[in-house]
Amino acid sequence: MTKILLVEDNEMNRDMLTRRLTRHGFDVCCAPDGPSGVRMAEDERPALILMDVALGEMDGWEATTLIKERASTAAIPIIALTAHALASDRQKSVEVGCADFDTKPVDLPRLLSKINACLEGAAA
Repeated sequence: MTKILLVEDNEMNRDMLTRRLTRHGFDVCCAPDGPSGVRMAEDERPALILMDVALGEMDGWEATTLIKERASTAAIPIIALTAHALASDRQKSVEVGCADFDTKPVDLPRLLSKINACLEGAAA
């Protein structure tokens, strides 16, 4: 089963997305903030990370930067998730190393397509 790390500070969003991804055959582990997301990326070695951008003391971009700086986690594809569909958010996500970007509320078929594309790209 493919493991996904979901870094999301909103408990309702975490629960909803975990249940939906689990129904689609993914093993989902969750981190409620940036620092624990960085630790769990190292400890869990997920196939992919879904990273909320707005996380509080350490935002998703900073957490992504730390994950991408570590040799052990640098190759894990990260999809940024944000409620803002701004071009500047998309650009910042690319700059810090995200493989893709998606908006909330999550459109599950669209997100699954992006997840599968990232996983296929990582396997190639």
